[in-house]
Amino acid sequence: MPDDIEAWFDAAGPRADELRRVDALVTAAAPGIDRQLVPMGSSAMLGYGLMPYRPRSAKEPRMWPLIALAAQKRHLSLYVCAVVDGGYLAETRADRLGTASCGKSCIRFTSLDKVDAGELSTLVRDAVAATAAGENAYAAG
Repeated sequence: MPDDIEAWFDAAGPRADELRRVDALVTAAAPGIDRQLVPMGSSAMLGYGLMPYRPRSAKEPRMWPLIALAAQKRHLSLYVCAVVDGGYLAETRADRLGTASCGKSCIRFTSLDKVDAGELSTLVRDAVAATAAGENAYAAG
């Protein structure tokens, strides 16, 4: 698997270094979190911390990453699939993250330099802690 992940980074071309920087931030904020490539359409994203998730359209839960990193055409996307106290963590903390565009669970940015890395690390740590404590409503699906 590490070779596959390295190949995924390398396939990102000029974005590879930026993806590695985000990966280092996530793994530093969540030591020991598992990492694996997760299919996303015709491509893949780097997923961290698989958890059970049941979309409304599915009868059975499937495994989905708590956090996922993807290279898009014009930006990087960091998905943080955590709902705590009725709110998506990424969305409720968007104003603290710097120059990033946030959806419910997606944080979009062109460079880690434009994001408040301390706040992003805290967000990752809090998502992992909430999931470990059984407080992540996203996982319940």
